[in-house]
Parts: sequence; C-alpha cells; structure tokens
Amino acid sequence: MKDSFKYIDKEIRPWGVFYIIADEKNYKIKRIEVNTGARLSYQYHIGRSELWLIIEGKAKVTINGVDKYYNVGDNVTIPVKSKHRVENDSNEKLIFIEIQYGQYFDEDDIYRIQDDYSRIK
Repeated sequence: MKDSFKYIDKEIRPWGVFYIIADEKNYKIKRIEVNTGARLSYQYHIGRSELWLIIEGKAKVTINGVDKYYNVGDNVTIPVKSKHRVENDSNEKLIFIEIQYGQYFDEDDIYRIQDDYSRIK
C-alpha cells in the first residue's frame, strides 16, 4: 500500500509506525499509527513537550499515572518531563499527529520507565 501523504522519514516500531512530516530547528511533526492492542513505552522527555491530535480511532493516554480516553478531534498536551504513554485498546487503528516543541527532538530524548518490548536501557 502506498502512503497517500508526503513524509521525510518512516520508522517501523513494535507497536506500529511513525512518519516524520516536518523536522525543523524548533519543532518536529510526526504522524503516529498505533496497532490494535499495542502501546508505546511509559516515558518522559527532558528536551521537549508534545501536543497530540487524535485523527483516527480512540486513544487511552496515561499522563503522570492518570488514564484518560481521547477521541477523534481531541488533543492532548504533554508538558516536558511528564511521564506519559498512549495505548490502543480498541479494535481499530489509532492515528494521531504529534507536534514536538522545545529544544531537542532526537529519539535519544526518550527515557523509558516501562516498556512492553524490552527497550529499557
């Protein structure tokens, strides 16, 4: 299946896939797709905050130990250093747009607390 949108890079992860749409000095934008029954690691970042916009499916989001569900059109703000995770516990694909803003956007700014895929260093 051909992707129907433009992107800079694509990375397949054990929970799904993400596409980098923009990578600028002071922000990065990703399209993130989470497979049914999958979740990202419980993590935090030192160099960035994130804003998520749910565009397909339903997201179970945990921020600092509190779970909340979000639907299409909802947005989630994740302040810098906040512990967070997103989970797709539904029967349909979850897709959201992530806008990272702050001072540092590389993947080595992921500090994992818990991970289903044994990626904690």
